Amino acid sequence: MNQNVQHHSNAWVTFTYVSFAASAFMVAVGVYFLPVDLWIKGYLTMGILMLVQCCITLTKTVRDMHESDRMVNRLEDAKAERLLMEVSKST
Repeated sequence: MNQNVQHHSNAWVTFTYVSFAASAFMVAVGVYFLPVDLWIKGYLTMGILMLVQCCITLTKTVRDMHESDRMVNRLEDAKAERLLMEVSKST
């Protein structure tokens, strides 16, 4: 069984963290300077925070589903390999 695992480079990980922080900062500044009442700013802030939470949850769910599919495929490959070994031994 060949297991190809690709890891992200440190530069990519740093880029994603910096991008997230910069976008969160820009949205926060935009909401802060909106010419609206405080309760509207609070409502927008709650919506933005819930959107971020949902994005994180969705990303984790999709990743978990992909990982579980990979595990099932590896188990099926191992079963097929074992059957092939048994067949080759009997001949």
